[in-house]
Amino acid sequence: MGNQAEKLRLKMENKHISTSIGVISGKGGVGKSNFSTNFSFNLAKKGYEIVIVDMDIGMGNIHILLGEKSRYSLIDYLSGEYILEDVIESFLSNIDYLSGGSAMANVIEWNDSMFDRLLSAFELLQQRYDYIIFDMGAGATEWSLQLLEALDDIIVISTTEPTAVMDAYSMMKYVNTRNPLKNMHIVCNRALTTDEANQTLHRLKSTAQQFLNKNLNILGSIPEDIHVRKAVQQQKLFSILYERAPATKAVQKITTTYTSGQSKNLNELDTNRFINALKSIFNKGRE
Repeated sequence: MGNQAEKLRLKMENKHISTSIGVISGKGGVGKSNFSTNFSFNLAKKGYEIVIVDMDIGMGNIHILLGEKSRYSLIDYLSGEYILEDVIESFLSNIDYLSGGSAMANVIEWNDSMFDRLLSAFELLQQRYDYIIFDMGAGATEWSLQLLEALDDIIVISTTEPTAVMDAYSMMKYVNTRNPLKNMHIVCNRALTTDEANQTLHRLKSTAQQFLNKNLNILGSIPEDIHVRKAVQQQKLFSILYERAPATKAVQKITTTYTSGQSKNLNELDTNRFINALKSIFNKGRE
């Protein structure tokens, strides 16, 4: 714990604003968590400090994909049993993560104290890292939509399957209804061909433009790749294990597209914007 606390203290000495990103999907099984971890790794390769927050609380699998055994989870922090430094785990030198926990028995019902502790944690995280990657649970709940409403960017993951596309659109509709100004990006995963991926992405983009009056940013696509399954079986990131794999190259390209498209100067933004938005949204829901 001492080393982790010292690491966090050093990060706090150079305070700056973080970018908060929610990675979402309409349904499970589309590779959302795999994208979150490999996207985070490629951001870290560019020199950014990253923390991954597994928001699939009680059923999280981020630590499994990383090949890690978490001592504690976000549940342990929210319940008041441990401080934040206890539950933040290090993966690489500039990638940390908070496990959501994977025991079904630990699924919790939110209360005011947990919301307050969550806000406190996020306030600290945004000062310590360049990017906070929220790997959201599949589907929509009231509190997850509240969180998404406050984040800077949303990345929507879909496959080419019609059900996945429809569910991805439904998620975008939920988020857009609450905040029409939200930045939303789309990624097509597990595409058999480039044409198939492009058709899916442009179908989502045109549908959102027509029915939501929303302009989606296309980040790119990731091909169906046997190396992804092999990496999952070995509990390693495919971006680390298979550097030349098609999926690895695709995520590298997506990461570059995302970072090059960011026009905001992070150091000039209000460092409390994310927290203030969360407080306003959460408090409104608790009135």
